[in-house]
Amino acid sequence: MKTALICGISGQDGSYLAKLLLEKGYRVVGTSRDAQVASFGNLLRLGVREDVECCSMILTDFRSTLQTLARVKPKEVYNLAGQSSVSLSFDQPVETMESVSLGTLNLLEAVRFMDEPVRLYNASSTECYGETEREGADESTPFRPRSPYAVAKAASHWVVVNYRESYGLFASNGILSNHESPLRPERFVTRKIACAASRIKSGRQTELRLGNLAIQRDWGWAPEYVDAMWRILQHETPDDFVIATGQAHSLESFLSAAFAALDLDWRNYVVIEEGLFRPSDILLNKGNAAKALTELGWRAQLSMEEIAQLMVMAEVDHQ
Repeated sequence: MKTALICGISGQDGSYLAKLLLEKGYRVVGTSRDAQVASFGNLLRLGVREDVECCSMILTDFRSTLQTLARVKPKEVYNLAGQSSVSLSFDQPVETMESVSLGTLNLLEAVRFMDEPVRLYNASSTECYGETEREGADESTPFRPRSPYAVAKAASHWVVVNYRESYGLFASNGILSNHESPLRPERFVTRKIACAASRIKSGRQTELRLGNLAIQRDWGWAPEYVDAMWRILQHETPDDFVIATGQAHSLESFLSAAFAALDLDWRNYVVIEEGLFRPSDILLNKGNAAKALTELGWRAQLSMEEIAQLMVMAEVDHQ
């Protein structure tokens, strides 16, 4: 039985990944800053909390990280921890940089120090590319980060590449585009929209305040993306892969699809608020996952419209 350590197991990706690995017969250990008080609500929602071992680890503390790896002895490590909101990173740039880049460095150092055959996956992001061309960014596209979050992810990405090339670690980056699900926190705009549509339909909310509706993103389905993470670590050699749908849609299109799922016209309820615009934003961000299809056999399945509908109906079911 392989042991997998998931750093950041309480989040959307960590919880779906835990479920996937359990189905594949893994022993799954997950970390949180304080596992004794964490609720692990997403694991409970997916019905896998009792099957996961959870332990406390502070990824920005090297000693805590090394002690955890030495105790758990994982064969695979998935680094999904750190501040994950682009908008929040403008308000918390130091926390974002430390939790993402320093956390990744500590993890790599701990793996190197142990000198064991450990495979490491790191969550990189297409946000690192900034604005992309219409054909989408691939693994050779230069990084031009436009937010503190993207800067932190870029630093994390390149330290993984450096340790792979300098020390021969099996360390890979998954350069993931936006990926959504009902487990997203409500501060993310897609979940905010899904929750608002459900509440407006039931009369519990009357309006929804949003920022720039013209931005275009490559929205995928989170359970599909964690399968790509697993595939990346099963590849014969460590490498970096863009994971994306290859389709970009405006926020207005996502909004329209979400409200249409409940026979609502979003234009009757949405208020544009200037204060919700980011200091610097990306108009178009899209990925090209051709390499993932060729080398991993991975391809996104669900469309943006299907994702929007699934998220809205999940909110209706949980009223």
